This record gives sequence, C-alpha cells and structure tokens, in this order.
Amino acid sequence: MLGCAPNVIDENKVKQKIDNLDMTIFSKNGDKIYSITSPNSSYNNIELKFELTKPIINILNGEETKYIISSEESSLSDNNKLLKLKGNVKLKTLKKDVDILYADNFTWNIENTNYLLEGNIRFENQNIILNAGKAILGSDNIIEFFNPVKYLIKDENNENKYEINSENAYYNLDTESVSFKAKDKRVKSIIYF
Repeated sequence: MLGCAPNVIDENKVKQKIDNLDMTIFSKNGDKIYSITSPNSSYNNIELKFELTKPIINILNGEETKYIISSEESSLSDNNKLLKLKGNVKLKTLKKDVDILYADNFTWNIENTNYLLEGNIRFENQNIILNAGKAILGSDNIIEFFNPVKYLIKDENNENKYEINSENAYYNLDTESVSFKAKDKRVKSIIYF
C-alpha cells in the first residue's frame, strides 16, 4: 500500500515533477513502515523511480518513529522497496541521549531489516565517537563498524581521554555498549593522562 499527497504534478511526461512530496509506505498488513517528505522531487514513469531532493525519512516501529534520516538526495525504486540516500546522510535516534550516525551513502532494501552505510562513517553520542569506512545497522539495534575503526571517548572538556583502533567494532544502541574484534591484527588502545 502506498500513500502520497503531491501538490503539483506535470502529467503526460516521462518525468513528473512533484512539489512538497509527503508519502507513507505501508506493509502488506497495513502497518506503516516509513514516511518520506521532500520539498522537491520527481517520478520517472518508465523506471518507476522517485528522485528526491533534501528528503527526510522517518523509519517507523508501529506508530512511533524509530529513526529519522536526512540527506542531500535520494532515490526510491523497486516498487518502493529500495531506498538509497547520498550526500551528508544523517541518521538520528529519538532516545533521550541522541545517537547520530553520519555517512556519505545509505542503502535500505525494506525486505531486509539491515541498513548499509558507506563512506566516512561517524557515530556520535554524548560520550563517544566511532569512525569507520562502512557500517551496518541491524534490526537488533547493533551497529557493526568495519575496518578501519577508530573509537574515542571524550572527557568533560571534550578532549580525548581514551582511543582504540580496531578492525571491527560493534555498538549496541540499547545497552550503549561497544565491543571490538580483530582477526589479523591486535586491537590498539591509547589512554591519555
């Protein structure tokens, strides 16, 4: 099921321009999966693909928003099942202590419950910073960061207090815990005094 409320559509063209797109995607059971708003978008009738500018995506868990994602541009294709975002991607949780995940690119096939983030990954909350080249956020609320991973803990003056370099890291959004794993290299830790 698909709900869409465009303000202006140019008809009889291959690409239809849509101002102020506000669309909600539903599951086969009628549950809301996600919603998208975009001030400027287009729909390609031949490719059956939305191209969105400055989209804001709310990934829903029932009636509640689980994550809010924004970017410079995105595309929605494959019968509204493949969502790709590019440029200054920002994924934010709505917890009391907000977690923010930045990336260059974000890909989500809604039939798969994992979100793939690639390029200049930076995860931040009030206590830590994790940097990597690639990350996967799973439905279990665990973010897996891939080689190379750099982890920093800040003190009250926002200065580096503790630093770890590792091949992989796992951050649990629910327990706010992080673990490190390495196959070939050792995990390297630096403590600042």
